[in-house]
This record gives sequence, C-alpha cells and structure tokens, in this order.
Amino acid sequence: MNTNKIAVVILNWNGKQLLEQFLPTVIAFSKEATIYVADNASSDESVTFVKANFTDVKIIQNIENGGYAKGYNDALPKVKEELFCLLNSDIEVTENWLAPMLSEFESNPETAIIQPKILDFKQKTHFEYAGAAGGFIDKYGYPYCRGRIFHTLEKDTKQYNDTSEIFWASGACLFIRKTVFTELNGLDEDFFAHQEEIDMCWRALNLGYKIKYIPKSVVFHVGGATLESTNPKKTYLNFRNSLCMLAKNLPKGKLFPIIFSRLILDGIAALQFLIKLQFTHFLAVIKAHFHFYARLPKMLKKRQKTQQKQYFQHNSIIFSYFVKGKKIYSDLL
Repeated sequence: MNTNKIAVVILNWNGKQLLEQFLPTVIAFSKEATIYVADNASSDESVTFVKANFTDVKIIQNIENGGYAKGYNDALPKVKEELFCLLNSDIEVTENWLAPMLSEFESNPETAIIQPKILDFKQKTHFEYAGAAGGFIDKYGYPYCRGRIFHTLEKDTKQYNDTSEIFWASGACLFIRKTVFTELNGLDEDFFAHQEEIDMCWRALNLGYKIKYIPKSVVFHVGGATLESTNPKKTYLNFRNSLCMLAKNLPKGKLFPIIFSRLILDGIAALQFLIKLQFTHFLAVIKAHFHFYARLPKMLKKRQKTQQKQYFQHNSIIFSYFVKGKKIYSDLL
C-alpha cells in the first residue's frame, strides 16, 4: 500500500531524451514520493521507454496534447497523493529536495504553493530564468523574479537563502496541495502554456493562501527545452496570457486603466522588435493583443469576487530596468 504523501508528476510530450537524461536522478532522490509521468499523447517512444526501464514509475496517458494547463488538469485528478509536485521533464533534482517542502506543508497549513531554488543547469552558479528565487509581478503585470529580471540572471551567492513569501511559483517546479488545486479548478486551460501558473497563484492569493520560496530545496533547470525563447509562439503566448491574467485578477477600478497602459507598453515592445528586424516577434505581439480582445468577455466572466488590492511590490519593472538601469532584484528595494 502506497503511503507517500507527495506525487512528483512529470508532464511529457515527445520528451524521451529528457526522460532518459533526468528521470534517473528524480527516482534516486525522491524516495518520499510516488513518481508519475503524465504523457500528453506523445508520438515518440517516451511511454514505451519509461515502461521498459522504470517499472516503479506510474504512467498517466492523456488522450491529447492540450498543453501544460490541460495536461496537468487531465492528469492530476488521477493522482491520489495529497501533495503534488508539477515537475518539468528538463529538471535535475538534488538530494534531499523534497524534505524541506514536506516540512513546510506539515508545519504551516496556510501555505498552499511552494517553489524551490531554481538554478541554471547550463551554468549552475547562476539562477535560471523560469522562477529563480521566486516570482513577482509589477503594477502592469510584467513578471520578474528574485535573481532574474528580464534576461539578467544573477549569480547565486546565497543572497536569496531566506524562506520567504512570493507572489508566484514557477511552473517548472511547483508544489501545491491537492485540495487547493481542486478548489482553484486547476490551471486555466485557455492559457495553453505560459503564465498559467502565475494566474493560478494569483487566484490562490485572492483566497487567502500563502505561496512560499524554500531555498533549502534546489533544482537545476535546462529551460527552453519545450519551446525555445527565440520562438515567436512563446512571445505570443506570454503577451496574450499576461493580458488574460490581468483581466481575470486585477482589482476593481484598476482593470481598464492597466489594460490601456499595457496597450501602450506592449506597443513599444512591438516597435522594438520591428526596429531589430524581428518581424515574427513584432507580429506575435500584435496577434496576442487582437486575440486577447476577442476573448476579453470570456476572461471577465472568470473574475473572482475578491481580488488582492495590493498585488505588486514595484510599480514598473520596465522603467526601473531600461531607464534607471536597475538590473538586479536588490536594486529595486
């Protein structure tokens, strides 16, 4: 009989090579957990490979590739453990990475979501883009992290070795209580991929839950293994989903002023792409806005009755970074 409290659930889509590289370490260092591979209708030999080589790993086969959000929404109801770890397939975990998370959940019932320290697999002395030492958003919804602002990645000198409350936890490695995931109705499938974890965290905060960063747990993330950062589809999804997240969660009275401001700011970003002759990214931003306005009525229907009035700790990360030259998190304080 399985008595594990935590399930490590790796979402996979045509990722046989990543599973071959990283799954053995996850198994070796996750004795406290049941390990699942949730397969998003892969067309490669991923499932066959796992079944043949890792008999203790449980397989959940989704019938379609619905992206990150739908993939986990389809898979997690089939998981019985009371704590979930949503883990990217391109992450190397470290010894004792689960114990600090279990301790936090057991000691603090109000803690609903946790993120470990996420370092760069390719440069292990530095923080990784997707999450670093915990995430925040500015007044206009632009995400940034302790240890990463835009594309400036800080070296890990233990400057963020404090357990702290954060605004969002990275979907690359996100721990959440099963009860909370269910209460939130999971991830928003309209996002498909990118920033759906920020939206989910915002909705959790609106319900009074806490989100923590626990640096005693360390993982290394390759990043961009599924969708490269240079891919215009990633640009499109990030811009569109950021706007959708704002429409769903901004406090009453701030919604339309902030959306209007984003129209201007995103327009400037699009022009920057155009000046750099990055035409596909320019078009991706324009497309993102048109698609957002088309689905705005649907997003407004998803608004919760309660919203956090003070959802940001910094007014404009763009102004601070590009105008004032504040490139690292400590400069913002």
